[in-house]
Amino acid sequence: MPRVTQKVALLALPRVIAMDFSIAAHVLGGHPGFALQVVGRPGDAGPEDGVTITPSHGLDVVDTADVVVVPGFGDPHVPPPEVYVDAIARAARRGATVIGVCTGTFAVAASGAADGRKVTAHWRYTEQLRELYPETTVVEDVLYVEDGNLLTSAGAGAGIDMLLHLIRTTFGVGSELEVGRELIARPTRPGQQPQYVDVLSPPRADLAETRTWAMQHLEQPLTVDRLARHAAMSRRTFIRRFGEETGMPTVRWLTLQRVLVARRLLETSDWSVERIAAASGLGTAANFRISFRRETGSLPSDYRRRHRLAADVPG
Repeated sequence: MPRVTQKVALLALPRVIAMDFSIAAHVLGGHPGFALQVVGRPGDAGPEDGVTITPSHGLDVVDTADVVVVPGFGDPHVPPPEVYVDAIARAARRGATVIGVCTGTFAVAASGAADGRKVTAHWRYTEQLRELYPETTVVEDVLYVEDGNLLTSAGAGAGIDMLLHLIRTTFGVGSELEVGRELIARPTRPGQQPQYVDVLSPPRADLAETRTWAMQHLEQPLTVDRLARHAAMSRRTFIRRFGEETGMPTVRWLTLQRVLVARRLLETSDWSVERIAAASGLGTAANFRISFRRETGSLPSDYRRRHRLAADVPG
């Protein structure tokens, strides 16, 4: 497990939504790489959802936190008290990671931290968010959006994906998968995946078995035709069903799975770039570097060095 400790300030806002708050508290609070503190003013966080949350620390903690989490709150058209909004603004200005869960994005936008930035929220609130804060760019029908040091998610379920993404980018794929097992959660869904699917997949058309098979054979040349044959479907039907079930094209999904494998191997092995490229199915070392940089923003060597250094720093 990682030994780097990041200080997390979880805001106990007035009208806080208990589910959004508890998801952040559970996912990050139980991880040894994070030191989570509940911050706010006594008496502010309740009794929304019939739950009263008592902060353990004052808002001054926000000024030294590495990560500031803003959970959803009721009546998002009414901003939280100015002391909370100002604290979020200061955190964003000094470069802390600021996270808005669902309607928490409204508080982030009220602080000005989202001006000129991409954000999202639950589909029920995106139009209201756009009207109240036209300086933001509201991205609809995605699970979460990362724009620099700002992360925002749709509903509470998407918040889990976003927080697992934070764990993965901070501590690596292995750490994310370990937390996911504790939560009984699948590996992080890509942020661009739709918030909901209009057509439910009937059991006879479920492609979970084919996706599992593909993940076990990523080192092989996998084409849409080969996967369609495994699923016993026509190419056209397979492409349609795969998009409905995953929210993305087949080739895009395969690339993301291969990069995930490569990340884990870079974190946990001393294999050469050539060997990792072959094992993950990303082809030549040159192609591997291009694909990896496009998906992660860094070269494989830089990624390996960064995560090795993170594991060696005492908490």
